[in-house]
Amino acid sequence: MTTPAERTHSPELNAANASERRRIEEQSALAHEEKLIRLERDGRGVITLTLNRPQAYNALSEALLTQLQHELDTLETDLTARVLVLAGAGKAFCAGHDLREMRAHPSPEYYQRLFTQCSRVMLTLRRLPIPVIARVHGIATAAGCQLVAQCDLAVAASDARFAVSGVNLGLFCSTPGVPLSRNVPLKQAFEMLVTGDFIDAAAARERGLVNRVVPPEALDAELEGLVAGILRKPRVAIALGKGLFYRQAELGFAAAYEVASRTMAANMMESIALEGVQAFLEKRPPRWD
Repeated sequence: MTTPAERTHSPELNAANASERRRIEEQSALAHEEKLIRLERDGRGVITLTLNRPQAYNALSEALLTQLQHELDTLETDLTARVLVLAGAGKAFCAGHDLREMRAHPSPEYYQRLFTQCSRVMLTLRRLPIPVIARVHGIATAAGCQLVAQCDLAVAASDARFAVSGVNLGLFCSTPGVPLSRNVPLKQAFEMLVTGDFIDAAAARERGLVNRVVPPEALDAELEGLVAGILRKPRVAIALGKGLFYRQAELGFAAAYEVASRTMAANMMESIALEGVQAFLEKRPPRWD
């Protein structure tokens, strides 16, 4: 019979550990070699992060999630950032998790780590002090639909399609269901989750998954109109408002009013609010710059 120490240093366990270390090192090297997230800045504080795996319909591989998390962490403390746009390269917005990569690592530890990694990305999007807008074309399925639901706003091409289709493979889209059920009425969200059926962009707008739907050729112009409207507002007010918006949504009615009152009182003491109110009283545009 082997002792605990012998089991800890068994050849089989050592080999498994070494294999896992090699996999992590290879994944890290891949994340640095490939530009899986394209970053663009336009000089106004608008940042566009484009998922850049067009050959895989921008599936969320480990390496892509790693790069996306890095960019989001950087933006969290970037005071020059005003708006974040999430887009997809090629023919689709995002087809969800990389199933081929998932199937290559059939262990509960791997899957737990992967879904925790993805959830961290989603929570960071919510925590960012700037509005996050999904620019959706093609398909947004499973974790790709989750990404749309997690963004603060979404503009979609009229030919875009949406689904949480994991159930078709025997895998209920549990994590995509978290933001989906907070965007879409519960019965409609559950229907999407249990059928795996696609809905079109018009239905996505009707159900509250996206804000605006336009013809594909008008997608960028519509997005620009939304962005320009946000840029005309003070960053401080939007940051305060976004944080409060999600906090109060998780509270009871009375508690929501309490935290909203405190936030609004703090907002009123900001110089931008004092200037805005004074400008209104003097019937002139506010001077925020």
